[in-house]
Amino acid sequence: MTPKLCIAIPAYNASETIEEVIKGSMKYCPDIIVADDGSDDDTSIVAKRAGAKVIRISRNRGKGNALKLLFEFADEQGYESVITIDADGQHDPDSIPLFIENHGKHPDQFIVGSRMGEKNGIPEDRLNSMQIANFYSSIASNQFLEDTQCGFRLYPLSLIRKMELTTERYVTETELLIKAGDLGTKIIFVNIKAIYNGNASHFRAFRDISAITAYIIYYLAIKWIIEGASSDRPYTYTSNNILDRINRTPKVNTFFKTLTAFIILPATFLFLLEYILLSPFMNNFASIRKMGFSYVRIAGATFMLPVLVVLALLFNILKALNMQTSFIGKFIRKFYPELKLIIKG
Repeated sequence: MTPKLCIAIPAYNASETIEEVIKGSMKYCPDIIVADDGSDDDTSIVAKRAGAKVIRISRNRGKGNALKLLFEFADEQGYESVITIDADGQHDPDSIPLFIENHGKHPDQFIVGSRMGEKNGIPEDRLNSMQIANFYSSIASNQFLEDTQCGFRLYPLSLIRKMELTTERYVTETELLIKAGDLGTKIIFVNIKAIYNGNASHFRAFRDISAITAYIIYYLAIKWIIEGASSDRPYTYTSNNILDRINRTPKVNTFFKTLTAFIILPATFLFLLEYILLSPFMNNFASIRKMGFSYVRIAGATFMLPVLVVLALLFNILKALNMQTSFIGKFIRKFYPELKLIIKG
């Protein structure tokens, strides 16, 4: 085991589960750092007793902020890589060797856990939201991503240093994947167990997936403004780019996100015209063409987003009434397919 790798655990009100997670992780790495995200239970006390270093955050600010603090602390302590694992017991620490093994083969790439080998164990609403997030995240990161919502990951800090992380809560994990992919980095997936043990998750499917989808579409709008007017430029993320500059100022960020929500459908149509009319003269939208995909399919999926919002609300109503909801999943699989079935090569 390299001494330059540590386990990082963002935790919120996890006093009942975090000791087992820490002890299970220590079998493979003795260096454990916990970010207690403003818990009002004994999470910090239990984590320290189990042998972890603890960063105490005074109030709950969400997983994204906890991750950024964990990365910063690990970097200051001289670690080169960080394995993140959730505190709620839904990740099996015995999968840690898979991440370490693949890190040895791919030292400069993100290693991400994938639960897609056990789809039957994933609740329907989570699976539906994951399908949509995977669809748009794959497009934004220039490659097929199997599971964008799994927090069990290995991050080389050398790659983290190339990014400015500007989002909060669960959006940050998606931001990390998109920016890594848009830097030209291949993201590696390893199969892990899908453990749903009855412990309450702080992820709220409708709220959080809406925030994630909004960020991805916002990111893609900027990306396609660049790609649409450029030839042979599939990777558009650079440090201090326009998106990061906008996101530094909350009010400006809110304004542009709101504007994007109102103009995304007409903008999608204009991008489609640009894709069709300029293609004889330049290799614009190079990331999509490189993937062997078509912007026409992306436009069709984006035009369906208002319908998707209605279906999400309908899903919650039908679920509360114990009524059949599988048709919603069929709709999502039709318009937001797994891109591995489409991407060439």
